[in-house]
Amino acid sequence: MSRTAMLVSGSALLLACTAESPEPTNPLTVPAFTKVAISPTHAQGTRFGTPLSSNEEVMPSGVVNSSAAVGNAIFSLSADGSELHYKLIVANIHNVFQAHIHSAPSGVNGGIVVWLYPSTAVSPGPTGGGRIQGVIAEGTITAANLVGTLEGQPLSVLTGLLSTGGAYVNVHTNDGVAPTNAGPGDFPGGEIRGQVEHRGH
Repeated sequence: MSRTAMLVSGSALLLACTAESPEPTNPLTVPAFTKVAISPTHAQGTRFGTPLSSNEEVMPSGVVNSSAAVGNAIFSLSADGSELHYKLIVANIHNVFQAHIHSAPSGVNGGIVVWLYPSTAVSPGPTGGGRIQGVIAEGTITAANLVGTLEGQPLSVLTGLLSTGGAYVNVHTNDGVAPTNAGPGDFPGGEIRGQVEHRGH
């Protein structure tokens, strides 16, 4: 299935989910990021986005990622280029404790450059949190939120990476019980991933 088809299929299913909804019997598909509301101050700005799945993860040698989790990361740049609004959406996933934008091309693991979950603050959430879905994080990224190799750089450096396939979003899970990489819900290095692409205005 093409990335476009993945984005278009099943948006209503994911957006209709709530924390109280029953455990789905089949994996939900990735929503179309263009169907998700963006802050009015960013509605006309440049947009970026990616579906998230286990297929794009680069796992440690010998580790099999059979996760049925899916998600979507949506970004919209303000008209003046000073703020990047984001939403992080997931389904069929357990024990999310952090998510980030990483700097690296497809097929390569790279360093963290922005924190997305629990927020843009550099701090992971608790492990073993159980099932989570829907919009799990939303906020605004500015140059002050850049870390790692982008710390101290203008926001335009990050948006340049997002425009050219040089960055990806990764959602990390941890059940809090040793050993790690025991299966879905316990992939601290990342359970679902997607390479961010420019999506127009």
